[in-house]
Order: sequence, then structure tokens, then C-alpha cells
Amino acid sequence: MMASQLNTGVAANCGSQMLPLESDRTPVDAAPIQIAGRVLEPSPVFDTYWRFAAARQAVYLARVEGHPGPWTRDPILLRHRFTNCYRAADRVSQYLISNVSYAGDQTWKEVFFRTIVFKLFNRLSTWQLLSHSLGEVRWAEYCFDTYNRVLSGAFQAGEKLYSAAYVMPAPRLSEVRKHSNHLRLIELIMRSSAPQRIQDAATMKDAFAVLRNFPGLGDFLAYQYLIDLNYSAGLDFDEMEFVVPGPGARDGIRKCFGPASAGIEHEIIRYMADQQEAHFARLGLSFPGLWGRRLQLIDCQNLFCEVDKYARVAHPQVMGLSGRTRIKQTFRRDPAPVAAWFPPKWGINDLIKHSAGRASLRAEIVNRLRSDPVPENSLQLKLG
Repeated sequence: MMASQLNTGVAANCGSQMLPLESDRTPVDAAPIQIAGRVLEPSPVFDTYWRFAAARQAVYLARVEGHPGPWTRDPILLRHRFTNCYRAADRVSQYLISNVSYAGDQTWKEVFFRTIVFKLFNRLSTWQLLSHSLGEVRWAEYCFDTYNRVLSGAFQAGEKLYSAAYVMPAPRLSEVRKHSNHLRLIELIMRSSAPQRIQDAATMKDAFAVLRNFPGLGDFLAYQYLIDLNYSAGLDFDEMEFVVPGPGARDGIRKCFGPASAGIEHEIIRYMADQQEAHFARLGLSFPGLWGRRLQLIDCQNLFCEVDKYARVAHPQVMGLSGRTRIKQTFRRDPAPVAAWFPPKWGINDLIKHSAGRASLRAEIVNRLRSDPVPENSLQLKLG
């Protein structure tokens, strides 16, 4: 069966995806797991990880195909906001890929510059402000005073410049305002030949080390920025090559495996990516991936973050590292169509077009039947 057909089938059945709200005393089907020489005893959150992934992906596919909501019966998914299973499918990543990575001058230095400018603020309105004010965001025409004037004006007018998704520490680079220091950081990165050094890096880990060396970029941000740069045509690292667990992922890992997981979080994420098909099958779950693309290390890392949040309600007695007990963000339905366009080098965009065409035809047939029912044998003739 083609990947597009698998995705269609999962999306069509999304209404049946409901995670059991298990307590911490619910029996766990998974046997002890050996990772990095340790034997880990999975908690109930471990199976929830896989059930959450299947249910959340079904919601995403249903929305891409334009199915009317609600897209799930799970009360936690209905009430709260969770990111997609695949990082590249999220709204900000989709905007980056379509409007930053593959729009404009495709020379590597310019793609690199645009990506870092976008990600340091990680807010669509800030990128749009710069684009509209400057005409085009280009390193070849960069001027600190010009960029700083635009951003300072917006800041003084009370506009938010940064997304709340990441904590963006301000490097101390002689300026007073956070955004001014980030502009200085961009200058430092660009003038230290970082674009070329990253492109010349033999491994993803080597490229990560280049970014990690700059002030204000810790392990988590350096890794996230490298993933964003890797969406472009200028890099082609394998997402299965390297991973850096973030704070949320460490929380989710602790909830799945307890204190014995400390220090081997990298290996656990790799285990999840390597064994995903076996565990979906063990639980009888359908998970076709992203038009045939398997969950990568970055996606399994992100899923641990989301399961950490989900478990605060589903498994309140299973504690992580942060001690957080509430999910802050509530789900608000966005009527806009869900964008689904990925790096062309992944080879899945044609499959998405095919899947969308099939979904559109089905919707047209259903709407026609509702307004003008016809006998079954007549319908067969028309569709044949």
C-alpha cells in the first residue's frame, strides 16, 4: 500500500483514536528494556508515548486532508495544545521551510543568515516586520543600525519580538537591549565563517559544535538551530545521526523510565526511533509516518516533551524532573488550512499532493451525496 493511502486511512479513522487515561497503577504491557547496558522498567507513560503519537498524527493527517473536526475523542487532546509528532510539520517550521529556507537567494551564506535571523526571534510577526521594513533580509545588505532601528521601534510600541516557545537568553555583547545583543550575535556568527564551517563539517555533531561555541547558544538551541538549517538545500545531514535531549524531553524520559534513565537520554531516544515499528505493532496502533517517513531522532525527542505534558493529566502520579502539574496551553481551533510542504530532498511532497487530491475527491462525493442522494448501483456507475 502506498504511503499516501496509509495516511489517508489513518486520517479517516482519527475519530476512533482515544488514549486510555491510565493511572500509574495500570499494568504495563512492555517488558523491561535494556538500553546502554541498563535494564529499564517502563512505566505506564511508556505505552502512552506510542498511543499519543498515533492519536496526534491521526489528528494532523485529518486536518491536512480538510476533515471537519473534532478530529479525536481524546479529552486531553481536545482541550490542550500539543505540537505535531514531526517537528517539521509544526506551523513555525512550515513557515520557515516555505518562506525562509526556500524563498529568496539560495546561496548558502544568505540561507544561513535568513535562518538564524528568523530562529533567534522565532516569531512570524518579527520576521514579517523585518521583511516588510527592509524589503529583503540579506546578509549582503545587512546594517546593524537599520535592523536595530526597526526592532527597537516595534519594541517601544509594545510589540512582542520573541516567541514564548523557547527561552532565548541574551548574550552579553555590549548592547543594552536583548534584541540588539542578538543582532550583535548574528554579526559574530556570520563574520566568524560559521556558515562555511558548518557546511564543511564531516558530521552533524561537528556542525553542532560550531554553533554551540557561540555565546547564548546552549546545547538545546544549538541543536534546534542546526535542525532548522538542515531543512535547507545547503545541508544534508541525516536526522538519525545525532540528537540532543532538551529539558522537556528529559522530563518525559524520566516519566517513562524513572531515575535509571539519567545519563543515557541520548541512547533512549535512539532506541525509540529504532524500535518504533515494533512498539506500534505491539500495541495494535496504526502509524504510517509522514507520508512514509519514519520518526527521526529529533521527532522522538520532541515527542518526549509532548508526552511529558500529556502525562501531567493522564498520569498525574508519575513525576518527572520539573515537578510541573498543569498543561498551560489550551487548544484553539485555527480555521486556516494546515500547510504541508517539506524539504524537497525528503521526496514526499508529490505524495502529499496525491493524498490531498484523493481527499478532495472524497469530500466532493460526500457533499454531493448529502445534497442529492442516488441509488447505490447508480453511484457505482458514476464513479466507475
